[in-house]
Amino acid sequence: MSGRLRFIIGGVLIAGAVVYLIFTATKASAQYFLTVNELLARKSELVGKNVRISGAVIGDTIKYDPQKLVLSFTIANVPGSNKEIEAEGGLEKVLHEAVIDPNRKHLKVVYHGPRPDMLKNEAQAIITGHLGEDGVFYADELLLKCPSHYEDAVPDQVEGGKK
Repeated sequence: MSGRLRFIIGGVLIAGAVVYLIFTATKASAQYFLTVNELLARKSELVGKNVRISGAVIGDTIKYDPQKLVLSFTIANVPGSNKEIEAEGGLEKVLHEAVIDPNRKHLKVVYHGPRPDMLKNEAQAIITGHLGEDGVFYADELLLKCPSHYEDAVPDQVEGGKK
């Protein structure tokens, strides 16, 4: 009987470890991003902490030093919810409106590394890094999306599958 009890206890421990690993992996991959407004509203608690943010790249602010591999640009606030984005006319329209609206909150971003090819005006930037005490967001990772680039690549999806 003691051999069977050991087998059951071992099985329960293994099952518990598997459940724990699945839970922690799901929690880590479910990390969302903050909008510029959300980050600035929680500035005092988030300074120095690693966060992911999103915004629209303002093309006129892009500056790159290829010798030092230092890139800086400014992002404008965009809604964080897909429902809001769709209600406002889609991602391309939301990004365009964010860039041309002088009343939107902006955030300067500094990144050390090569300039990404897709960094251009009205691209959506999803950035991982930390907010410095100087109010600048120091990026460790940049992910850029350009809605018009994807619309050209998959016109059937953009038009709802109709030709």
